[in-house]
Amino acid sequence: MTSWHVSAVVVTHEGRNGRVRRCLAALERVGGCDAVVVVDNSPAAPAADDPRTAYGPAATALITMPNRGYGAAANLGFEWARRHAPDRCRAAFVLLNDDVVVREGWLPPLLEVLERDERVGAVQPKIVLAESGSVNSVGVELDRYYAGSDIGFGAADGPGWTGCAEIEAFSGGAVMFRSRFLDDTAGFDERFFLYYEDVDLAARGRRLGWRYRCAPASVVDHVGSVTTVTTPDRTRYLQERNRLWNAVAHADAATVGRAFWLSLRRLRWAPKGVHAKALAAGVAGSPVRLWERFRRNRPADLS
Repeated sequence: MTSWHVSAVVVTHEGRNGRVRRCLAALERVGGCDAVVVVDNSPAAPAADDPRTAYGPAATALITMPNRGYGAAANLGFEWARRHAPDRCRAAFVLLNDDVVVREGWLPPLLEVLERDERVGAVQPKIVLAESGSVNSVGVELDRYYAGSDIGFGAADGPGWTGCAEIEAFSGGAVMFRSRFLDDTAGFDERFFLYYEDVDLAARGRRLGWRYRCAPASVVDHVGSVTTVTTPDRTRYLQERNRLWNAVAHADAATVGRAFWLSLRRLRWAPKGVHAKALAAGVAGSPVRLWERFRRNRPADLS
């Protein structure tokens, strides 16, 4: 297999704490990445430190920015990786949240999938919950309300999760992208800020003919999400609003109807104010997404 140039993009909102250091220490120990760029959008992001001093010896570069969301941070990391890749056609970018720890042998199975099929734009490793050892994600699926969930979440790990399977969408917490896929899609839609930006990216890529796979022979550990646990109302608001935005942008009419019906039903549940605010934002953002959808589907000779 011809060599690939692999850049890892690690996004953190907690600054240079033990979690991001643990993530980078694993990348250093296992090796295989040609570059590692840390994108830090925390209030305490260092201004001019050597990234290796701040985050560990694996860090090649550091980008600091105001907190414009996960997608915006990832896109800045991809931009840096593009500029430093010697051959864009043989470049792969791995996106990792700072609470992910890679295992020995995690990289080759991902690259093998890209090598075998040039229409695979993204490949996800098997993500395992570090505390329990159970499966966290082998891909993302969407239900009839356009709610995304991790395939295999909570199931016991074992031989049943070894096959390389095609998936509808991928988890943005740990995924490898082909550079040309990001060129085609322009990366994440930064308006989502957090949550469902990966579902949106997958949908836009599928429309362009890209496909996605999970390679369970590649295993990473998810140590646990801390950032969003401290702001549960904000998390719930973004998840609900962004689910509606995705449905309007990508789903059929029946699914869009069910998506909004679920939001209406949730107005009966606490926290009612958060659900109401999310529904209102979902409705307010719908005309823009409908217009974008219309323009996207309009015949070329009418554009």
